[in-house]
Formats: sequence, C-alpha cells, structure tokens
Amino acid sequence: MFNNFDFISKRKIWFSFSGILIVLSIISIVTFGFNWGIDFTGGTILELGFGKPVTVEQVRDGLRKDGLETAVIQLSGKNVQGESGDDVIIRTKNLSPEEAQTVVSDVSSEVGQTELKRMETVGAVIGSEVTKNTLLNVLISFGAMILYMSIRFEHRIALSAIVAITHDILMVLGIFAFFHLEVDASFLAAILTVLGYSMNESVVIFDRIREAMHTHKRTDSYAVLANDSIHQTIRRSLYTLTTTLFCVASLYFFGGDTTKNFALVMLIGFISGAYSSVCVATSIWVTWNEHISSDRNRKAKETKEAKTGKKLKAAKA
Repeated sequence: MFNNFDFISKRKIWFSFSGILIVLSIISIVTFGFNWGIDFTGGTILELGFGKPVTVEQVRDGLRKDGLETAVIQLSGKNVQGESGDDVIIRTKNLSPEEAQTVVSDVSSEVGQTELKRMETVGAVIGSEVTKNTLLNVLISFGAMILYMSIRFEHRIALSAIVAITHDILMVLGIFAFFHLEVDASFLAAILTVLGYSMNESVVIFDRIREAMHTHKRTDSYAVLANDSIHQTIRRSLYTLTTTLFCVASLYFFGGDTTKNFALVMLIGFISGAYSSVCVATSIWVTWNEHISSDRNRKAKETKEAKTGKKLKAAKA
C-alpha cells in the first residue's frame, strides 16, 4: 500500500499540518488551561451510608447527574461482601455543604435511601513539589534521550526525534485543554507511556536509516535513503499501532469511567507518535541534511571559483 508512496516529497504538507496543530494546541493551553483533578487540587470526602448493599457502579451512576462520575469511590465498613457494601466513601472535587447535600439527594433518588455520615476537605495527593519533580524528571528523560540517540546515531537524528516527541505531547495537552478534560495522576503515567512509544517508533526508523547509509549508493539523496527506510519499517509500525490501538480502544470504550482519560491520552499519543515518527522526524532530518549539504556545496563552489580566479590573474600577470 505504501511501498511506492513518497513520504519525504510531501514534507511541506506534514510541516504545515503539524505546525497548525501545534499552534492550536499552544493556544488551547494558554487560553483554557488545564482541568486539574483532585490529585493536584485536593477535594472533598463524602462517606455515605445506605439501607441496603450497593455496588460502586450503582453509586457512580448516581453521581452522573452532578458530573462526578469520575470520582474515586470505594466500599467501606464492616458489611462489605464481594462487590457490594452498606457504606461508601467518595473522593471528589471541592464541594460546598449545599453542593454536598445536592449530591446526597441525587444519589438517594438514583440508588436508594442515603445518609451522609461524614464530610471533610482534604489536601492534594500530588502537591506542587511532586509536580515540579515530575516535570524535572521529564526534562531529564529528554536530555537522556538526546544523549543516547546522539551517541547511537548523531545529534541531528536525536533532535529530530525529540521534536517529534514534543509534537506528540503537545497534541495530547492541547486536546485535554480544549475539551477541559481532567488531568490526574494517571494522566502523567499515560504521558510517559506515550513518550516511550514515540521514542521507540523513531528509533526503529532511524536505526534502519543508519544501516541504509552504509548500503545505499553514495549518489542516493537523503530523501531516497529516508523513503526506502520508511518503506522497510512501515508495515511493522502499522502492525504495532493497530495492536496497541485495539487494546487501548477497548480500555476506553469498555473500561470504567476512571480509566477513560488514561486510555484517551494513549489513543491520541500513539496515533500522533506513529504519524510524527514517519512523517515529521524523518522529514526534519532530511531537510536539515540537505541544508547542510547545500551550504557545503556552495562554499566548495565559491572556494573553487576563488582559486580559478587567482589562477587566471596569475596567468595574465
């Protein structure tokens, strides 16, 4: 299907498309910001008592009317039997006493008679210090990736891959900001998973490019070399993407509400990672090398012309 497709010749399309998406993502992040979850902001704990055993899913359905279906819910008390119990603890965003009473009333009407046993405000599980450390670890990971790929390949390949990875992360952040989706602890885990996936996809292609540099004709252009390498790896990339998307899509559509955002991060990131590794990273590398070769050829030509001029002047003298 893609054996005769010239990916590199379409690089202006890839650069334009990705550039627009990146700008839109940055605008979304700056304009809308992030919807930080209770892991970052803290929240309210409600302990509810029921007159009959209830399940976590029943309580979650009762919270939908108030938009709290992603709250952390767990069974408690002495009468927990399997997946049901008389007491439930709900950890959700900050609620006023009036909002808490509304939630209790809505749960009562949906699930059954409910008594509010306890209500308290709790601090963030992930504080500012943990957030800073997480960001620092991501930056260190980026630095380690650049160093690894610079040693294994070259610095131009390393920076091309990092640009592609940054592109993927911005896609996820932009969509979450625009749709005001909740950012919680699982979001960070999913982001790191996307980072690793995108890195792996880029390494596979660039590893084939490195091998091709020793086997291709010296007259072959960087575009030909990159296209051939992509054609040799595209089938593997598609198989990997299809397999991972099948698993992640199943988690998103058939999993619980608490795993939807986690799965969505990986859905967006994996699709973007496959695209950026094939279309963006390789196109940047080819463009960069062609620019360097063009400069070298221009300087060599100028040097040759200067030498020829000197010889002509010497001959006339």
